[in-house]
Order: sequence, then C-alpha cells, then structure tokens
Amino acid sequence: MEFLAQHIEALIFSTEHPISVKEIKSALDLTFEVNISKDEITETIVKLIQRYQEGDYAFEILEIADGFHFMSKPAFHAVVGTHLKQTTKKRLSQSALETLSIIAYKQPISKSELEQIRGVSCDYSIQKLLEKELIEISGRSDAPGRPLLYATSQKFMDYFGLKSLRDLPKTKDFKEPESEIGEQLPIEETLPDGISEN
Repeated sequence: MEFLAQHIEALIFSTEHPISVKEIKSALDLTFEVNISKDEITETIVKLIQRYQEGDYAFEILEIADGFHFMSKPAFHAVVGTHLKQTTKKRLSQSALETLSIIAYKQPISKSELEQIRGVSCDYSIQKLLEKELIEISGRSDAPGRPLLYATSQKFMDYFGLKSLRDLPKTKDFKEPESEIGEQLPIEETLPDGISEN
C-alpha cells in the first residue's frame, strides 16, 4: 500500500492518547478495505521512530502504555514544563501525590492498607484520583468485608509517560537530602490532609 508511513504517522499524530498497533490496523483495514499485517505496521512504526530520532526534530514517537504517541524530546522538557505550569489550573495536592505513589508501588491495594502506610485518612485523595482517572477500582480483597482494591489506570501510564510499571523509578534511584550535623533541613509547606491546593 502506498504512503503507509504517512497514514500511520497521521493516526499517531491525531490521537490524544497512545494508539496501539491493533487500533492502527483496524483504522487502515476499514478505510482502505485491505488486510495489512501487524508486522508491516510495526516495521513502518520502527522506521518512523528512527526518522524522528535521527532528524532535527523537537519531538519523537515513543511507545507508551501499549501504544505509540508523539512526545517532545528530553532537551525541550524544561520549556514545555514551564508552559504547562503556567497554563495548568488544577494540580494534584501533596496528599494526592503521596497516595498515588503508594498505589503505584503497592497495587492492588485497599484503602485501609493505604491509610496504614500514610497514617491519615485517604478518602479525599482517593476520590480526587478517581475523578482524574489516574487510578481505578481493580477488584475486591479477600480480607474481611471484601474491601475495594485500587490500582493505577491506563491514563496514569500515559500521564507519566510509562511503557509499563517496570519503568517506575526504583527505590535506589531516590537520593536522601544531604545535610551536615547541625544544619536544619528545609521545611516544606504542606496542606492538611484532605484540603486541595485549589
């Protein structure tokens, strides 16, 4: 099929979320009434990835959350981050970020287990994370009362640019703040749990 690369490129570009090979194949097969193999699509995507990596482009195609998506290259993350901070009105509170981190590393996890780790109620944070679709209910525990279990969602993978949960930072990647004896560590302002920053 002529211009396969351009059609695939257009599909990846036009989607808000990562698009899978299966979705690309479905759109191409239906549009052109032909059966294009997944291998041919994958080979074409690999060539597109190489083109954007080698070329003088500010963006590239990355495999994220079982699909493909255009993303800015690392060299431009600072300026894009600045723009997003200026234009994003609703950000996660510190308590919601802490709750999300625990869910990401301990999933599937119940609310009582979350609260045991954090030492405070997580009702508000869980509600906000569910509203933002960063977490989802993944089932019920076998524990007494069969409490709900929470796990990260596909939107979480997309939002943080992760291909799989194995891409989460390992504990060894975090550095403890360095301080000398007698030097006071900086105090961060925190909101009481359950209060949004907005």
